[in-house]
Amino acid sequence: MSTRTVAVASTSGLHARPASLFTQAVTESGIDVTIAHGGNSPVDASSILLVMSLGVPHGDEVTLEADGDEADRVLDELAALLGRNLDEAS
Repeated sequence: MSTRTVAVASTSGLHARPASLFTQAVTESGIDVTIAHGGNSPVDASSILLVMSLGVPHGDEVTLEADGDEADRVLDELAALLGRNLDEAS
């Protein structure tokens, strides 16, 4: 099991646009990833509704977990994504 903990850099936290970009990246990765916040149970990181339901504000940390050969690479990419302000146009 690979794990990454990262602070959410988006100024709006994990709300509509940042959550959408994040869940799209998870889906495109092709592996199962979970995301947890604040000691709550992890949820499917490919579900925008579940990710938004975490209510993660700017600066709070989330924990990503995944298994498999590509897990380390995928989690590094996802952590880097969450470490950027996704509210800004890229």
